[in-house]
Amino acid sequence: MPLWTCETCGAQFPDSGNPPASCPICEDERQFVGWNGQTFITRETLSERHRVLWREDLGLTGIALEPSFAIGQRALLVPLGGGCVMWDCVPLATPEAIAQVRSLGGLKAIAISHPHYYGALADWNDAFGGVPVYLHADDREWVTRPHSSIVHWTGDQHRISDDVQLLRTGGHFPGATMLHWSRGADGRGALLTGDIAQVTMDRRFVSFMYSYPNYMPLNAAAVRRIAAAVEPLVFDRIYGAWWGRNVAAGAKAAFAASVARYLAAIV
Repeated sequence: MPLWTCETCGAQFPDSGNPPASCPICEDERQFVGWNGQTFITRETLSERHRVLWREDLGLTGIALEPSFAIGQRALLVPLGGGCVMWDCVPLATPEAIAQVRSLGGLKAIAISHPHYYGALADWNDAFGGVPVYLHADDREWVTRPHSSIVHWTGDQHRISDDVQLLRTGGHFPGATMLHWSRGADGRGALLTGDIAQVTMDRRFVSFMYSYPNYMPLNAAAVRRIAAAVEPLVFDRIYGAWWGRNVAAGAKAAFAASVARYLAAIV
């Protein structure tokens, strides 16, 4: 039986003879049901219509679907002990993309910022022999295709290695997570934020939203909590959720300025 993927958010669902009746992620107020109703695509059809491309993005290898599909995020491969951590995920794993990741040493782990980017986490996991998939336990209810390798970590911090740490910042979702890579940016530190802190189009600031498509801002208390979680970290670069949406240098000062600017605008 086919595996099904939501065409609006890119979440993958278990195999069944018929598509799911609905996608709970899209029915939530942070996302939306497509204007033509809820639609799903099989993994086979998705692979016929799209390919997975990879390219360098400010020193890291990124992976995304072409043409763009669903939310359109790209995953990033962070070096880790002879392999990589896949940060965030995409809705398709093709043999060519899997081979490319193997050429970089393979996956040692997968870590995902929030449910909108869970994608085909199970397929990527299976391709690399059941590596841990780190999802925060506060977002457990949003997993659409359960898998035995999912690690529902708890608390506010989870260290994957000496130089890679996950931080629960909250905000966009209760378990919303960022990844801090202390050796990133040539040792100056990098913060991978997904769209928990959205890199703005001028790439000089970040901003915050509860729902991007429905234009619902994040409240001041949540933004202050994110700022408090990030403040102790050392970082000079921020990687956002899409190609080129990065703050290349001076990112810690830019983050602090962004928080102040945002709070001044909403309070």
